[in-house]
Amino acid sequence: MKLLQLALIRSLLAFRAMRTAMIALSAVGVLMTAPAHGAIETIDKVAAIVNKSVITQTELDARIKEVKIITLQRGLQLPPLDVLTEQILEQLINESLQMTTALRYGVSPSDEEIHDALARIRLSRKLNDEDFLLSLITQGTTLEEFKRTIQRQLTIDNISQGLVRSRIRISEQDIDNFLKSADAKFWISPDYQLSHILIALPQSANSIAAQEAEGEANEIYQKLVNGANFEELALAKSDGPLALQGGNLGWRKTSDLPTLFAEMAPDLSKGEVAKPARSQAGFHIIKLNDKRGETKEIVNQTKARHILIELSEIVDAEQAQETLRGFRQEVLDGGDFSVLAKKHSEDIGSKLTGGDLGWASPGQFVPEFEKIMQEMAIDEISEPFKSPFGWHIMQVLERRNEDMTEQALRAKARSVITSRRFEDELQLWIQEMRDDAFIETKI
Repeated sequence: MKLLQLALIRSLLAFRAMRTAMIALSAVGVLMTAPAHGAIETIDKVAAIVNKSVITQTELDARIKEVKIITLQRGLQLPPLDVLTEQILEQLINESLQMTTALRYGVSPSDEEIHDALARIRLSRKLNDEDFLLSLITQGTTLEEFKRTIQRQLTIDNISQGLVRSRIRISEQDIDNFLKSADAKFWISPDYQLSHILIALPQSANSIAAQEAEGEANEIYQKLVNGANFEELALAKSDGPLALQGGNLGWRKTSDLPTLFAEMAPDLSKGEVAKPARSQAGFHIIKLNDKRGETKEIVNQTKARHILIELSEIVDAEQAQETLRGFRQEVLDGGDFSVLAKKHSEDIGSKLTGGDLGWASPGQFVPEFEKIMQEMAIDEISEPFKSPFGWHIMQVLERRNEDMTEQALRAKARSVITSRRFEDELQLWIQEMRDDAFIETKI
């Protein structure tokens, strides 16, 4: 045993000595090793030292090669090599600092995240598995190397998103000011995809001509309501500039629509055709094909109460269920659910209010709890059921549709403001890390 311990101590001392020598040699910009015959063999040149990490010339050359390939594929002109090298080395230094921070926080993407990222890249390039592998070989890399690159990028993205976003402070006043701005109307407003038919009418048209145009517009509208094809009628009847495209205006923000259309679109349901409306140009018929990014949000909320029995060394699942069945029967026989909850529930948050959970929106509770809640009728008392917190019985008291538009609007505004501030805050965070780091370049 003592011999084994002595051998381990000698091995540890030898490893520490070698590590010290490696660090010392890195100060002159070269990593070396001593082969068995005593000759010095160069492994890699050091491009930069970042705290306790090094960026090797091999890493730098590989990134330069990668950037060159991508740039040439896009038909762009590269800057001079010395400028490109400096830019890429600075990028690698920043990445090294972020990776070190990620390691300290234990941030690392899962295998599933890496697999999903690879799948998205492959689909975006419209390649099957075999062609994707061939494309990697063409770029001078392997699937495993590419996976490591994806893992590194996901790690950097995750740590930067997590830490930088937590640094951004947005007050309610910031949101109020943004929502009052003209800019907010563009970012917050939904996108509409409309189709348009115009029955043109000259400004000098008399009342008879106007009546004829209105009659034609109403006739077209009635055909559309009865199921006629909008595109065909637009091609045949519309005087609008996009008639040859079936009248399709494409996706547009409210601010990009004519005032008349912007006023009509919010009141239309998907697929609905609006009655003819007149402007100085004539009579317009519009159809809402689709919309996205709509802020209006009506949420179906549920008000319920429950009694929780937690499992322990004293109370097992069978005992918890038996106890809750007794409570359920007591309520069915006329007992007071609230009194039982106050006396027996082990949910501290709702116990004092008789188990009342207040008005809850979808997604507020764990899936097991929410599934039971959504399936129950009003005033029904559930059989005992299990969640990660223990065993419950529940009673649904009321349901309502709550207009959460204002909250959704403010949440969307907060997201826009955060995205705008993110890049500046990211650069500030990186600069702070650089200020606190030991960085020495060797090229």
